[in-house]
Amino acid sequence: MSAAVSTVPLSLDALDPLPVDTLCLFVTEDERPLTGAAGYVDWRLCGQLSRLLVDGFFKGTRGESLLLPSNGRIGPPRVVILGLGPGGEALHPGTLRGALSQAADVLNRAGADTIAVELPGRGALPAEDRSSAFQEAFVPAFRGARVTLLSDGPTRPAR
Repeated sequence: MSAAVSTVPLSLDALDPLPVDTLCLFVTEDERPLTGAAGYVDWRLCGQLSRLLVDGFFKGTRGESLLLPSNGRIGPPRVVILGLGPGGEALHPGTLRGALSQAADVLNRAGADTIAVELPGRGALPAEDRSSAFQEAFVPAFRGARVTLLSDGPTRPAR
């Protein structure tokens, strides 16, 4: 049985009422300052993600993962951050599929049941490639009950 998928608009205010146990973020090696969901979470965590990056504790390299508590600064109690490697032109559909597969594995091992995630690659990959990678690499591998996609595009209800 695959997880139910719904979409909500990505905004700073959307982070508070998210009814999920885990927020999943993707970070590249070279995108600074952080943008999208990662930028919003960094703001709410008072720059904690930026400090981890500046200190070199987390670099955003492909395959890297980190679990952080949100300490009540956002709705989800924990945040999983995954490295994508170089951003921009280096991100292609195969890389995205690998990252989404890794995300499902990490989230499964962490016992995540309900998650929110912003699909990486906005601006670098067509929406169709991002959606296809999500449907093929993440949805069948994730064992949780519900996925909420954080999107700056149109929203659709849960199915």
